[in-house]
Amino acid sequence: MQMASIYLGTLGMVAGSALTYFFFKKNETDRVERMDLEAKARAKAIEYETERNLQEAKLRIKDDEVALQKAFQDKELTFEKEKNYLAIEKSNLNKDKELLSQKGMELEDKERYLDALKVEQEKSLTSTISVLEQASHMDRSEAKKHLLEQYEKSLIADKARLVRKYDKLSQDEIDKRANYVLAQAVTRYAGDFANEKLINHISIPTDEHKGRIIGKEGRNIKTLEQILGVDIVIDDTPGVIVVSGFNLYRRAIATQTLKLLIDGGIINPVKIEETYDKVRQDFEQKILEDGKNIVLDLGLYPMHDEIMRLIGRLRYRASYGQNALAHSLEVAKLASVMAVEMGGDEKLALRAGLLHDIGKALTQDFGGSHVTLGADICKRHKEHPTVINAIYAHHRFEGIEPDGVESASVCAADALSAARPGARREVVESFTKRVKEIEAIALSRVQVKDAYAMSSGRELRVIVDAHKISDDEMTLLLKGITKEIEENVEFPGEIKISLIREKREISYAR
Repeated sequence: MQMASIYLGTLGMVAGSALTYFFFKKNETDRVERMDLEAKARAKAIEYETERNLQEAKLRIKDDEVALQKAFQDKELTFEKEKNYLAIEKSNLNKDKELLSQKGMELEDKERYLDALKVEQEKSLTSTISVLEQASHMDRSEAKKHLLEQYEKSLIADKARLVRKYDKLSQDEIDKRANYVLAQAVTRYAGDFANEKLINHISIPTDEHKGRIIGKEGRNIKTLEQILGVDIVIDDTPGVIVVSGFNLYRRAIATQTLKLLIDGGIINPVKIEETYDKVRQDFEQKILEDGKNIVLDLGLYPMHDEIMRLIGRLRYRASYGQNALAHSLEVAKLASVMAVEMGGDEKLALRAGLLHDIGKALTQDFGGSHVTLGADICKRHKEHPTVINAIYAHHRFEGIEPDGVESASVCAADALSAARPGARREVVESFTKRVKEIEAIALSRVQVKDAYAMSSGRELRVIVDAHKISDDEMTLLLKGITKEIEENVEFPGEIKISLIREKREISYAR
């Protein structure tokens, strides 16, 4: 019984193992078959994709073959057309060659014919001359001389008539054209009258400010007149003081300095110097800006800063009472109109007109002719030759004449601007010239730092360099200046000359 149980157990285990083996083997077989099917499917898909790519490649190759075939046919057609065109051109060239050859033969025939006519003409002329010599009892040379003399007399008379005729016509035309150009310039530009005065009035809040300006024992007003270089007139007129001076630039700086001092309320020598230095720096910047704005408004930029600064400074310069900047702008605009009417360069004439008196901005500082000063500054900054010629020509400096339409326009415009009624005052200019001569005599000494003509030219204040002259030498310098003024300047009455020597030592404590 026990053996039977063992036998049955063993048999059950063998049967279970067999069943397990067969179960796993079937699963493995199914998995292998499934993998085989998947591999076949992927192979089929790859085969299909490869076939499709191959078909597409064949189609592209076929399209490329068609495109290349068409391009080849187009090239072949173009080649055939060019070949036909060249053949036609060659045919035309051969025809032209034949025609040219035929024309050459015709010309040769005509030349031979003309040579024959020339021979016959010479024979006929010789025969005619022989008959004329026998009839006139003159040989050939005598007859030729007689004919030339008669012909020359006739030509001289005709030439004289023509010269008189066209000279009158040209003069009439010139006068007519000149009047037209001047009329156009005058009617198209209307300038303002710009006369300069020699005094400025400054309003003051109260009469107490007059005492502040004068200062203790006149210290402030002496300092003001010495530094500013103007006359300050304080009289009984209420609420106003007068600043007098022929130098417009110096007077403008003085006026602004006094206004700032009056507004600030503090007036002493130190404050006067500080305010004066600040105003002078502000004025230098302002005149550059004014000059630049004028150049920009006229469309003449670029221009060198130094020249633009001088243009701005012309506002503070007058000639015969006429403001130099207003005169220069007037000349520039008149000259540009004239140049256009005469076929010249409008902008060049405008530039030359603006700069023709630029040297006047330098004469009060350096002396000399404004023509040479202006020409030198323009040469230094490479201005156009026409501008420099206009500077010389408008005063016929050393006989220099205008070299073109633009320069001539500037000369005419300058004369027109100066000659119009009310433009200038001769008395003011003669006074200004005398005062400048007095200052120039003093400034010509190396020991002199500054010189100011005061009291309408009746007083000259001369400030000397303390390091270049001693107190004892001042007497000799004063006598030399006095004698030269007496010999070279015409003036009514007398001129008081004051020499001022001040020595300053400056140090800074840090």
